[in-house]
Amino acid sequence: MKWAAVDFEQNTIEICHTVTTVRLDGKEVLVESNGTKTKSSKRTLPLVPVFRERLLALQEEQKENRKLCGRCYNKKYADYICVDAMGNLLKPDYLSNSFQIILQNYHLRRIRFHDLRHSCASLLLANGVPMKMIQEWLGHSDFSTTANIYSHLDYASKVSSAEAMLNGLGMGSNPGNDT
Repeated sequence: MKWAAVDFEQNTIEICHTVTTVRLDGKEVLVESNGTKTKSSKRTLPLVPVFRERLLALQEEQKENRKLCGRCYNKKYADYICVDAMGNLLKPDYLSNSFQIILQNYHLRRIRFHDLRHSCASLLLANGVPMKMIQEWLGHSDFSTTANIYSHLDYASKVSSAEAMLNGLGMGSNPGNDT
């Protein structure tokens, strides 16, 4: 992600750039793209306060690192958010690898970093967020993708819907009413 994707005034983050690692002639090569995998993967998300503050602090850290390191600082990736103290771009798998270390350190069950997307979607659904909004949040190109993956988790809303229909027909259970 690049700094240009963060709008601190509107409090939004735009997902619009990717960096991937590929193997070319036995070497790992970083491939930068001003695009996303699919059209729907390009999306704008809200910048929540805790992340806003962290990004502002990170921006200041990077400015300080540039001053401290001088000419040794790698300015090639100055537009990027995820760089190390010397300005080198963090590899795309850095976060996934670090996540595994955190899980180990805290004796937690091993899961893939990508599995957090599923946890996020499940929590959104459990808290009443409509499936269409979850589709947009995840960047699925097709509603059926989201629905197929998460519809089994939507059982609680089906129960509420059934209860609402029964109540609407006057057939619902009404505590305190013994008729």
